[in-house]
Amino acid sequence: MNLSEIVNLEFPQKSPYGPRQPQFDVEFDPETGTIWAWFNCAGNPCFSLGLLNDIRAHDSMLEAYKGAVPHNGSLHKAHYYVVGSRTPGVFNLGGDLALFSLLIKSGEREALAHYAKLCIDNIYPRIRNYRCPNLTTISLIQGDALGGGFETALSSDILVAEESAQLGLPEILFNLFPGMGALSLLTRRIGLRAAENLITSGRILSAAKLHEMGVIDVLAKDGEGKAAVQQWINKNQKHRNGFQAVIQARDHVSPIERTELDRIVDIWVDAALRLDERDIKMMNRIVRSQMRRMDARTAEPRVSLVAVN
Repeated sequence: MNLSEIVNLEFPQKSPYGPRQPQFDVEFDPETGTIWAWFNCAGNPCFSLGLLNDIRAHDSMLEAYKGAVPHNGSLHKAHYYVVGSRTPGVFNLGGDLALFSLLIKSGEREALAHYAKLCIDNIYPRIRNYRCPNLTTISLIQGDALGGGFETALSSDILVAEESAQLGLPEILFNLFPGMGALSLLTRRIGLRAAENLITSGRILSAAKLHEMGVIDVLAKDGEGKAAVQQWINKNQKHRNGFQAVIQARDHVSPIERTELDRIVDIWVDAALRLDERDIKMMNRIVRSQMRRMDARTAEPRVSLVAVN
């Protein structure tokens, strides 16, 4: 079966978060037991409240079905859950900076904390493989992943990135830090000191450099990311039980608990509310840069989403 034969999932259209929105396209390949999910953002490809709610609606049903997918009247066990993006050249640009700016300027602590907690509601289940020990998660990065986009990519067991992708945590540029799991997830992969250095540098790095550092697991040529994921799945099918057992063991050796993420989010909210007017202006400059990038995403040569000195 090829990818053109993949069928749509049949998850219910409502969740505790309300009606689903068409910003998270989900498909299922019953032959390999692979869920293919795609960010399909309306407007700026960041984590809007609509996208966050849509992801949670899907994922909460996946957890309720204990990792099974309803298809053609029966349940099929999912073995892999791949997340990627429909937006050309962009995986995800992270937090909704325009919303952050408004909430910070108006001192809306409760609303800012609600947004941050919703991010953790999404990322923590993926870190824990949705409480499904037989489910392997994969991030397919075919474009730039910044801030929360990079954090989301890091929450998967396996990261596959195309060569032209750029990834980084630019929050330090507007005097903040990535507070939704970056430090915990990077520490697992490259150690605490290297993780701190990457976060405090604000650098945007190539997928090739991050592959060299051990952050990216599979480096693919441009346009071949999806095929690289399929190849990885096919290659590892016969070792799937052993691989997933290693992932479970990792969670004991280097656990990431929800309480840890919640405490870091509280630090993030406090830090965000201390930002001054200069910091807010820089945040707004980055928003404008992102929007210009989206307007020109088909132009050549390719331009960076964020200018980093």
